[in-house]
Amino acid sequence: MKVTLFVTCLVDMFQTGAGRAAVELLEKLGCEVEFPETQTCCGQPAYNSGYVKESKEAMKRMIQTFENAEYVVTPSGSCATMFREYPHVFAGDHVWEDRAFNLANKTYELTQFIVDVLKVENVGAKLNGKATYHKSCHMTRLLGVKEAPTKLLENVEGLEYIPLPNSHNCCGFGGTFSVKMGNISEQMVDEKVRSIEETEADYLIGADCGCLMNIGGRIERKGKPIKVLHIAEVLNS
Repeated sequence: MKVTLFVTCLVDMFQTGAGRAAVELLEKLGCEVEFPETQTCCGQPAYNSGYVKESKEAMKRMIQTFENAEYVVTPSGSCATMFREYPHVFAGDHVWEDRAFNLANKTYELTQFIVDVLKVENVGAKLNGKATYHKSCHMTRLLGVKEAPTKLLENVEGLEYIPLPNSHNCCGFGGTFSVKMGNISEQMVDEKVRSIEETEADYLIGADCGCLMNIGGRIERKGKPIKVLHIAEVLNS
C-alpha cells in the first residue's frame, strides 16, 4: 500500500522525531511511504484567524501536491481536520471543489489509518511505565477519531494506560488562541496539567503536536517529572 505523508508545519519545524517515527511505523506495517517536498502549511492558522482568501492559496498548493496520492496520512488530527474542511471552503468553485473533496476523502490521521484502513490494533510496540492520553479537540470533536489511539495504546507491551480525568477539556492551545488569549490559555493548560498529575503517569501522550507543545511547555516550566510523547513515537518504540 502506498502512503503519502503530510508531515505538518509543527512536526517539520519543532518535533521532527514524531515525523520520523510515523514513517518508520508505517514502513513496519508494510506501507511504502512517499514525502512530497512541495507540501507546505495546510492554511489552518490563517483560515481560523479569518483570512479565508489568503489561506486558499496554501490550500490550492496542498491539493495539487497530494492530488495523485492513494492515501494521505498525517501525524496530526488537527491538520487532517483542516483537509476535511477544504470541500466546504471551495464549495461552488467549479475548478477546486471536486479536487478538494477527493483530497478530503483520502486523508487520515495516523492512528485512524492504522486502525480503520490497515485494520491493525497491535503494532508490536513496547514501553514500560504508566501513561495517560490527551484527546485533542479537533481530532475528537471534528475529525471524529476517538477510539483508535486508545485501542493502540492499550496493546503496547509494558504500558499501563490510565484514562485522563476531564479528558474532554481543551488544553488551551487552539492555535492562535493561545497567543491572542494568553491569560485564559494559561489557566486552561494548568487545569490540564493538574488532571495529568492525578493519574500519576510517567508519560503524557498525544496525537497533535500543538497540544503537546503547549502542555509539554507548561509541564517543563513547572518542573514536573512527566515525559511528553507523540503517539507515533510510542507506537514505534
